[in-house]
Amino acid sequence: MPPRKDPDASASVPAFYGAELRYQREAAGLTLEQLAEGSYRGISFLSQIERGERRMPEDLARHVDRKLGTDGFFARRCEDARKARTAGHPQYFADMPDMEKAATSIEDWAPAVIPGLLQTEAYVRRLSQTVKPWDRPEDIEMKVCARVRRAEIWKRDDRPAYWAILREGLIRRPLLPAEHMAEQLDHLVDVIRSTRSVLQILPETTAAHPLMMGMAKIMTFSDAPQLVWTEAEFSGQAIDYPPLVTDYRRSYDLLRAVALPPEASLAIVEEAARGYRDEAQQQA
Repeated sequence: MPPRKDPDASASVPAFYGAELRYQREAAGLTLEQLAEGSYRGISFLSQIERGERRMPEDLARHVDRKLGTDGFFARRCEDARKARTAGHPQYFADMPDMEKAATSIEDWAPAVIPGLLQTEAYVRRLSQTVKPWDRPEDIEMKVCARVRRAEIWKRDDRPAYWAILREGLIRRPLLPAEHMAEQLDHLVDVIRSTRSVLQILPETTAAHPLMMGMAKIMTFSDAPQLVWTEAEFSGQAIDYPPLVTDYRRSYDLLRAVALPPEASLAIVEEAARGYRDEAQQQA
């Protein structure tokens, strides 16, 4: 058995919180299973909290305090850990990074912007400046840092299986200067290939297709029902009502059928990246 990897408590507030939870649990002589008993939460959920990867819900924090005799410490501090974890994300999106980490599969449909998990810093920054130009520079940088932290999911051995469908216009109509746009597309291809994920491009000539009205993210979990996330400019919604989830599921599967094959799609992205690099050299 490989040695246990202890979390770095100095890495962040959630990491410190999780390390303290593990310390108190082991000091009490309890296993994860024993601590989870009676909480209606699974062992993997608690383990992710101890690693600083998932938020501690208030009801679970109160349960932990009772079991460990920690005088309300975890209930008092769970809000601090939540704020630190969600810094840089809008309130309506607060739980989404944890959901992405807990998912066994993620399927993105991106008609308007490249999905957050595939964005470079330059892309996030430009997007943030465009969507809310009245934000302070420091707030925009917080958003950039938060988006970069989400992308750490690709470094995990237990990362979710990933499938993305992008509208071709996202590749052809640059949001960034040519040099940075080439970097964005190179990054996109690198993530897809290195993680053995799937990318499809929906051609601009496809006028009628499923999910025409907006983006969708379908997430599958090992210990919970499928969930669909939809998002607009300043709001988002998690949908778990089974009939609606089924409709999204069927629509996404039909969208796959009208999109280009994966290798042809990657070839389009790589060709576009070369074009932007050539343009950048000509402008230099």
